[in-house]
Amino acid sequence: MEIASKYNPAEVEEKWYKYWMDNKLFHSEPDHREPFTIVIPPPNVTGVLHMGHMLNNTIQDVLVRRARMQGKNACWVPGTDHASIATEAKVVNRLASRGVKKTDLGRKEFLKHAWEWTHEHGGIILEQLKKLGASCDWDRTAFTMDDVRSESVLRVFCDLYEKGLIYRGVRMVNWDPKALTALSDEEVIHREVSGKLYYLRYKIDGDPDGAYAVVATTRPETIMGDTAMCINPNDPKNAYLKGKKVIVPLVNRVIPVIEDDYVDVEFGTGCLKVTPAHDINDYVLGEKYNLPAIDIFNHDGTLNENGMQYEGMDRFKVRKQIEKDLEKAGLLDKTEPYTNKVGFSERTDEIIEPKLSMQWFLKMGPLVKPAADAVENDTIRFYPEKYKNTYRHWMENIKDWCISRQLWWGHQIPAYFLPKGGYVVAMSKEEALEKARQQVDYDITIDDLKQDEDVLDTWFSSWLWPISVFDGINKPGNKDISYYYPTSDLVTGPDIIFFWVARMIMSGYEYRQEPCFRNVYFTGIVRDKQGRKMSKQLGNSPDPVELMDKYGADGVRMGMLLSSAAGNDLLFDETLCEQGRNFNNKIWNAFRLVKGWEIDKNITQPESSKIAVEWFQVKLSETISEIDDLFSKYRLSEALMLLYKLFWDEFSGWYLEIIKPAYQQPLDADTYRATLKYFDALLRLLHPFMPFITEELWQALYTRETGESIMTALQPKEKTIDKTLIDGFEEMKQVVAGVRTIRLEKSIPNRDELQLQVIGSHNSKYNSIILKMCNLSSISAAIEKQPGDSGFLVGTTEYSVPLADKMDVEAELSKMKAELAYTEGFLQSVLKKLGNERFVLNAKPEIVENERRKQADAESKIALLKENIEALSTE
Repeated sequence: MEIASKYNPAEVEEKWYKYWMDNKLFHSEPDHREPFTIVIPPPNVTGVLHMGHMLNNTIQDVLVRRARMQGKNACWVPGTDHASIATEAKVVNRLASRGVKKTDLGRKEFLKHAWEWTHEHGGIILEQLKKLGASCDWDRTAFTMDDVRSESVLRVFCDLYEKGLIYRGVRMVNWDPKALTALSDEEVIHREVSGKLYYLRYKIDGDPDGAYAVVATTRPETIMGDTAMCINPNDPKNAYLKGKKVIVPLVNRVIPVIEDDYVDVEFGTGCLKVTPAHDINDYVLGEKYNLPAIDIFNHDGTLNENGMQYEGMDRFKVRKQIEKDLEKAGLLDKTEPYTNKVGFSERTDEIIEPKLSMQWFLKMGPLVKPAADAVENDTIRFYPEKYKNTYRHWMENIKDWCISRQLWWGHQIPAYFLPKGGYVVAMSKEEALEKARQQVDYDITIDDLKQDEDVLDTWFSSWLWPISVFDGINKPGNKDISYYYPTSDLVTGPDIIFFWVARMIMSGYEYRQEPCFRNVYFTGIVRDKQGRKMSKQLGNSPDPVELMDKYGADGVRMGMLLSSAAGNDLLFDETLCEQGRNFNNKIWNAFRLVKGWEIDKNITQPESSKIAVEWFQVKLSETISEIDDLFSKYRLSEALMLLYKLFWDEFSGWYLEIIKPAYQQPLDADTYRATLKYFDALLRLLHPFMPFITEELWQALYTRETGESIMTALQPKEKTIDKTLIDGFEEMKQVVAGVRTIRLEKSIPNRDELQLQVIGSHNSKYNSIILKMCNLSSISAAIEKQPGDSGFLVGTTEYSVPLADKMDVEAELSKMKAELAYTEGFLQSVLKKLGNERFVLNAKPEIVENERRKQADAESKIALLKENIEALSTE
């Protein structure tokens, strides 16, 4: 292959991705090899690639490509999520822009538009992942609402219902007034909000003096739903209210005063208004004391007929108006600023309304134990391990999961209502009719059955993902699920540890009696270099596709990985992508250098090259050992940095420099063979991180067969590591660095030969390299360093470079005298400070000690400069 003078990522990436696809190198089928399986966290079907996807999928691809190169049968299953709330919102907005309301269309017609949107947008993010180099088995692409996954979801719903784990009932739920649906607790984000605490006067019923009790509340708009006042029975200041009744302000409803230890005597006045229909804790009190629940809200957050004169008004407008009305009526005692935590919808960012609603729930208690134990005993390993505590806390405090959503886009709940009450749960309407006929004592037809309008929570499909992508629910004994399951690694964000990770583990034990994956790698959140979370609003989130166009996919992959330690937030800086691109260019240029050398089979391998070849093999083995260890701990960023240094510093900076032939001279065949072998090994080690450039150069390294790829070449294995050789080489590097520093300081050109004298013990094994790298005429032993010579220490050995004929004495003397004058002036300023008694007595001890160190260093430097000046002056 002819290698271009400059690396062109766009050309290389398109060519090799097509080659991989054409040769089905990503495709996997069950065979005799050890499987390695990853299921992609399915991105929303409406989505486009963002920086979080870039990080997550780069990490997955690194793991999959490495496993493939370890001889495993690697299978990375891609797919997308139907994302009920997000997708329905997009479709509703598009219809609204055309002047059409969802309700005007009806369910069937609306779903046509939803599917149209899905087909239009569904493939975008997967195509973008291909640009990143994702080696997914695209033949296995799944969608949470395709036929197989849909059947799986309905089958699980019916099964869990039959087991008594799914039930229907009126419960307090988190209601999203914008999306018009219930949400699970995990879909609610709590944030601190600055508001007011309103102190309202509740007159005591029948009191001749018009006495009243004061209640503090953050939500005066809910007083229309008050059905009791509650006090703590052990609160002496409110004991006078025991057995009394009070009148709800403005509403004039008489309500009882109840007593319960739940009331915090320190909050507000110690009197609590009880609104069972609109607060979860009040709901519990209402159940306990058999209080009526008055729902005052419509689904959209406006007040209903129970809201009296405020009917039809938005809840927050009512809050402002009712404050004025209470004040006017003399029923507002006072207000004060107050900060409290308020729940927001994760999807729409709307303030959640606690609301009594008929919903479907899944009992979580019976599913918890095996899933909790699996993480606790490390059957499933978390990286970083700190997330075990987060997981344990949630599992110990788990609540039943509200699985129904008041939407049309999603899996419609397979429950069918009967004409005279009751319902049956079945996989199809036909099956429901059979069940219904066994249940009722009257004639019934299929048209009499009405399916529940609600759909299932999106997470109710994705919690089955590791099983359903292999059709393990519908066909539990099929060859794919038997071979690929349990999956190997899951790469995801800690923000969905409850939504998804924990629930998948539960479903794995419920339906396969084993873990759904072995390891979970939690990525951090991608932030900008100021530490801010990336968002469209801040304008600090770069377009990943534009980044790849600018720096190449390999450059961006490297930029992401260099800044991402497991579980820690990633401070993304575009200069890291630039560093990635520069590394690509470094590899490219090194390859062109090696391939550009003339080879002479008749010349003998120089001693310096022989040692370099021997050393690099050991250095390579040492690095492979460290990389294997880092991968076992999922420290991918450190593994990449290790490879970066191995190629840039050790291979390019030392190995190639040592073996490089003189200008227009040939290289011996033995060294060339070894160099190609090392280049091959380096490319294979780098391939999981940088797939495109490594494939391009690997193909050009030797003659390859059609269909052959670095993707399926095995990772290099570590060989014997000779620590003595590594340590000796490191010492040699210090000697070379010492001589180079003298050249730099004394402005001696590299073409001028120098001599090196050794005072003490020295390993002569590396002399051939030192002579070449430093352009020395000789290395000899000496008893002591001569006046005027420049020297340095390596360990306890002193090295000296005679400079008598290499130096402009007058210029060097002038330079040293100037440095002496500066250092003496600096010493005087330090002595003046230390001679100031107030400074010495009042300054911190460490500051005074630092000044004394400066004094000692300056005095030592002055003595050395004077000695060197005297030595040069007497020559």
